[in-house]
Amino acid sequence: MTSIALIETTVVQGLGDMGMSLSIAAIGSAIGTGIAGMAAIGAWKKMITNGQKAATALLIFVGAPLSQVIYGMILKNAIADANLNPDSYFWQILIGLFAGAAMAGSAIFQGKAGARACDAIAAGANDTAKYIMIIGVVETVALFVMIFTMTGLPTG
Repeated sequence: MTSIALIETTVVQGLGDMGMSLSIAAIGSAIGTGIAGMAAIGAWKKMITNGQKAATALLIFVGAPLSQVIYGMILKNAIADANLNPDSYFWQILIGLFAGAAMAGSAIFQGKAGARACDAIAAGANDTAKYIMIIGVVETVALFVMIFTMTGLPTG
């Protein structure tokens, strides 16, 4: 084994996707929570200025996109635990990148759906349970990506 191959084996093996799935999913979660958070603040302002009580239920919509960080971490660990051959390093990165991007998309659109829910509640359309169901459907995309990617990983 050449010294470069030995270094590659030592450095790469067991590191999986180098945190791509976690990092990209976390970026999506940050964007999604930011979108929903700004909408919640606007909704609270509207409710307070109209003499209504600010609905704390809006925090559900703000926090919903955070779960994709957990899914990204679980997937990152699964890729690393597969302990694939260092020759597959490039493919591990791609798997993490694309799966993380899909999870990020789910988080971003959860934030957008949550923002609409906040606006609807502030306008008096108080059907929180239905809005949470929509958030759950969008959440399912990230769960499917995590599960299907994990089940598709080869064993080392």
